[in-house]
Amino acid sequence: MSSKHLFLIFILVICQQILIKAQQPYIKKLSTNCGIRNASTSVLGYSCNGANKTCQAYLTFRSEPPYNTVASISSLLNANITLLSQLNLVSENATFGTGEMVLVPTKCSCLGEFYQANASYIIQARNTPFLIANNTFQGLSTCHAIQVERHNLTVDIYPGQRLIVPLRCACPTEKQVASGIKYLLSYLITWGQTVSGISAKFGVDTGLTLEANQLSEQDYNIYPFTTLLVPLSSQPLKSQTLSPPTPPATSPPPSPPPPSISASDHKWVYMLVGVLGGVSFTIFIGFVAFWFCYLKRKQISPPMISSASQSFEAIEKPGDKKLDIDEDSDFMESLNSIAQSLKVYKFEELKSATQDFSPSCLIEGSVYRGTIKGDLAAIKKMHGDVSKEITLLNTIHHHNIIRLSGVCYHDGHWYLVYEYAENGPLSDWIGYNGLSVNKSLTWMQRVQIVLDVANGLDYLHSYTTPAYVYKNMKSDNILLDSDFRAKITNFDLARSAEGQNGQYALTRHIVGTRGYMSPEYLENGLISTKLDVYGFGVLMLELVTGKHVSDLYEKVNKDLSEVLNEFLDEENVQGNEKLTDFTDPSLQGNYPSELAISVVRLIYGCLDKDPSTRPDMNEVSQCLSRILTASQTRQASITISVQDDFVK
Repeated sequence: MSSKHLFLIFILVICQQILIKAQQPYIKKLSTNCGIRNASTSVLGYSCNGANKTCQAYLTFRSEPPYNTVASISSLLNANITLLSQLNLVSENATFGTGEMVLVPTKCSCLGEFYQANASYIIQARNTPFLIANNTFQGLSTCHAIQVERHNLTVDIYPGQRLIVPLRCACPTEKQVASGIKYLLSYLITWGQTVSGISAKFGVDTGLTLEANQLSEQDYNIYPFTTLLVPLSSQPLKSQTLSPPTPPATSPPPSPPPPSISASDHKWVYMLVGVLGGVSFTIFIGFVAFWFCYLKRKQISPPMISSASQSFEAIEKPGDKKLDIDEDSDFMESLNSIAQSLKVYKFEELKSATQDFSPSCLIEGSVYRGTIKGDLAAIKKMHGDVSKEITLLNTIHHHNIIRLSGVCYHDGHWYLVYEYAENGPLSDWIGYNGLSVNKSLTWMQRVQIVLDVANGLDYLHSYTTPAYVYKNMKSDNILLDSDFRAKITNFDLARSAEGQNGQYALTRHIVGTRGYMSPEYLENGLISTKLDVYGFGVLMLELVTGKHVSDLYEKVNKDLSEVLNEFLDEENVQGNEKLTDFTDPSLQGNYPSELAISVVRLIYGCLDKDPSTRPDMNEVSQCLSRILTASQTRQASITISVQDDFVK
């Protein structure tokens, strides 16, 4: 054997040893970028670099309907139902609470270059690899790994097909085994978590977890919908998923022995006990008498109203007699004085308006159509604290924000009475692709709708004190009146902007509709008015393309701005072919192409990943106003031209 061959063998042996001892690289943000194909990032799975080709591993999963029982989670993740129930200290027919962390045992095997545990999934309507990986499996797989596993002959996936979903797991390396590591746990990260916090939860040294994921103390950022490998010396315990381990309690020092009491002192002790006992008994009798009178008085008192905050919250305490406050005239008068411009309705009025809340009057959810004094109204039944929405809508007034005209409280429920939007939610007018003439919007109507929404958001951002971030942008929350003018509704998520436009606030409570939420909000909980700008860009994209956001994500999986790239290329905008393919088929080319391109450029700016470079809503509103004016001028010139031709 030549020296050259010996050298190559030596290099291969050295590389193999390095690979065996190497740890797994953390995936970072790459799980949401479905265009990445670089295997070194672990985006396709954890490398087969462990001491064993097959091993026992563990996953975490957060219970969410319909996957909230032992049976359903076991089936979804292809786990042994008996082992899963025993590991979580529940029976095999148990149901977990929503959001509860579930430990899942799995057999991890080296298949090709990567470790994985295979699950089987039947594709549902509107599923994409991205949604399957991040919604259904919560990040236990990636869109990249799912795409590689597909063996069918089609580019797209279709409902009813069975799909193999590779779950992210790994086996300990020789180095980890030598240090006492027996298992690796694939932990699903959620918002606000840290490497040190997750490590403490399972009693693991933070340095070991950092090393297992090739992270350093200077580069330890972790993100939701990704997995962090936690090295364990023993199998995980259910108690570790509930709270971090508490330090052992230290025993208190022994108490000094009580001083001895001589026989001569006993009589003074007895006298003292007798006096204290008599006083205590007297106080007790007085307290009982006072409490009885207090409760009797409370029974005839109306619920407490906070006039300072205009919260209108009925406060009931134990022992209170339930009071039908909508029939108490004193309460009605006080609430009217607080509500100012709001009318306080009696429950009987709303029953009459909705034919006793008949199903025939039900619009959607808990919203009913009613007729009050000949005028249509939308009546929404709510429970819980609605003071935030009432206060906000009672202090802001804009023709593109839904008007709250009255309230009613009855039997523990609030009823909010809004102006009625005859043409319903904007979402009902998206996605028909020209198949329904009655559900088709013209170019002018679309531009007017987005301008209305922009004006409403600009009012919230710039002309209210304090400024508000809406946080709930989606086509379901935009209502259209009889003239197809837009009204923004559902302000339960709105919050103060806490500063000038663009200034960030932080939250760990991420709420909203997937697809409309901006990257900085999803990944880091950053809140500013630019969050609304991003959601507005998605809304405009839906209106221009005629596709719901879920359908748009089927094409790109992550970055919606990718949809726009090819149409902003100078070579493509010269002709109408690309633009026609891009826009809603129901428009049938009946729009000015140069103005459509302007709208596309505006959408692109709103969807910028960097919130600081997105335009503010005032700029968006001015731009759309110019586009609408130009569209109206063009339409007027076409009308005049047609009239002239008719006269000739």
